Amino acid sequence: MIQTGATEKRSVRFRVLSDDQIAEIKRAAFEVMSKVGFRVLHEGARKMFKQAGALVNGENVKVPEHVVTECLRTAPKGWTIYDREGRRAMAVEGRKSYYGTSTASPRTKDALTGEIHPTRVADIATGAQVADALENIDWVMPMGSSQDVPPKAADVHEFEAVVTHTTKPIVFIGYTPRGVELVFEMAAAVAGGLGNLQQRPFAILYPEPISPLVWPADVVDRLFVGADLSLPQIQGPTVQFGATGPVTLAGAVVQGTAEALMCLVMAQLRKPGCPFGLGCNFSVFDMANGLLSMASPEMSLALAAQAEVAQSFGLPTWGLAGSTDSKLIDAQAGIESTFSILAQGLAGLNLIHDVGYIDNGMACSTAQLVLGNESIGMAKRFIRGIEVNRESLALEVIAKVGPGGHYLDQDHTYDHFRSECWMPDLMVRSAYDEWYNQGAKDMATRIQEKLEDIIENHQAPPLPHQTLAALSEIRENGEKELAGD
Repeated sequence: MIQTGATEKRSVRFRVLSDDQIAEIKRAAFEVMSKVGFRVLHEGARKMFKQAGALVNGENVKVPEHVVTECLRTAPKGWTIYDREGRRAMAVEGRKSYYGTSTASPRTKDALTGEIHPTRVADIATGAQVADALENIDWVMPMGSSQDVPPKAADVHEFEAVVTHTTKPIVFIGYTPRGVELVFEMAAAVAGGLGNLQQRPFAILYPEPISPLVWPADVVDRLFVGADLSLPQIQGPTVQFGATGPVTLAGAVVQGTAEALMCLVMAQLRKPGCPFGLGCNFSVFDMANGLLSMASPEMSLALAAQAEVAQSFGLPTWGLAGSTDSKLIDAQAGIESTFSILAQGLAGLNLIHDVGYIDNGMACSTAQLVLGNESIGMAKRFIRGIEVNRESLALEVIAKVGPGGHYLDQDHTYDHFRSECWMPDLMVRSAYDEWYNQGAKDMATRIQEKLEDIIENHQAPPLPHQTLAALSEIRENGEKELAGD
């Protein structure tokens, strides 16, 4: 008989919903889709839905379950994502978790001065440079929305800034349908052609409909661009409890699941078999302050629950962790970001974004990103769990050392110490006197020193000159076209 514990390494995990609860949420989401429907502000999409068998009445589209089921059948049940160099980077499937940066904030906490100022393209380049250097950050989004270039052309500036400063996979929003086309054109230039990009995608599109239940025409067109190219995308409707969705977590998950399924159905009707996930964002609308919270425990609960629904369909999932509502890199920032990082890793969400947000998501901070990198390292080690096999049970070395001995000089210790025991980079384990004599530095100081060292000394491998020239040309021509519109 095979002894499972001796042959498998089990991850530490938790579940939020029972199988019956997942079934109830799916049934309720199908009912929202077929009986409540969605406001679709795109004539071509409405015609497509009507041809597929949906009930279309003006701008309202109601989608029967059999249409959804067929689209779920054609959607790939996971993707392989590569890095800029064409190497396998992420298997986005099952319960495998990968952490990425924050994005789209109008303000930035300056990496060197700490000043809060409007986000600039240079800040986004710095964010990508820092993310490239952090071993536990798996993928990168443009850290902010640049305020120093024409808004309609910001996506081409931001993608160029990111792709030239990191080799890691990139997730981007895209501000217009044409902007999405140009970003994918830039990605194809880096990959050596569209065919190469489709074979080894390193860029993922992130379209965002409007909760509750509204699909603007330009969001639909952005989604169609990704579908037509058969390049991966994962949607991000944002449900705020009590504001843009029900205040009850179950109701919010029902609405978010329906909205996510609607995005998937749109993409599959447009291009059956195109890679698409089933993601959603959740947050508390703080009734006392009238602000969105990026760090509430309810956020992680709802994300975990919606991910379990998506996992029941076999589809990639989307998380939001590593953020803080704090304005500083302080104890609140550490508590809030670490809680969500661990909770969502335990829940097995796939692409977990927004490590580095501060101030209720209104500012991106590379210092917060560095802090999150440390927390992710701890979380990954915890979630990896304990491997139980003949070697790890250590009976031979226990017998060899015997009563009263020690393990410091044993080969077994040397062979396994680094893999078994996570070592901090920023956290202090030294004796008090040693810490004091080295400057008595607090965490914020240590983070800032690491950040400055990265900025001064780290650089991603440069792209070839001809690729840089192609990116510059696409960006310049794209800005003229987009800003002119």
